[in-house]
Amino acid sequence: MALKGQIGTALAVAFLVSATGYGTAQAQESENRVAAETDWSVFVEESPQECWAVSAPRETLNTRGGQPVDVRRGDILLFATYRPGSSTPEISFTGGYPFAGDSTVGVTIGANEFQLFVDGEWAWAGSPEEDQRIFTAMRAGAEAVLTARSSRGTNTRDTFSLFGFTAATEEAARQCAE
Repeated sequence: MALKGQIGTALAVAFLVSATGYGTAQAQESENRVAAETDWSVFVEESPQECWAVSAPRETLNTRGGQPVDVRRGDILLFATYRPGSSTPEISFTGGYPFAGDSTVGVTIGANEFQLFVDGEWAWAGSPEEDQRIFTAMRAGAEAVLTARSSRGTNTRDTFSLFGFTAATEEAARQCAE
């Protein structure tokens, strides 16, 4: 769970700036972003060394009481993070809001279903073995659908394209192996 404290806000800003190309943060983006693989971008942080592939959702749906609602959400990002010596990335997600404390985040990739454990605005797999299962499904899948519940009771459904995921994670792994 070290990912949360080390890359949370800075990463989200860098990723979103890289996607839009605006402002002075563009300089930060050019320092950390090392590749873009279709729907996924690859970033590297030197100290401590971490390399990650990240993507924003292609589609989001927010509902309350079964009805679509407009809500303000922060950055919505799905990560695969490598550290030196790891062959499997840590899979994590930030939904742009605090998750309900007694909830989990559902991940559906094709016929595969997984659960991520929540802590504040972040969610992770429960073990390295579960990271490996999710990672394998993501490499084989076309999209990942993440469903969650906010602390205010809003249900969210975020759909991420997995187009470019394999190439992006291969690049992130290569960057952290150097």
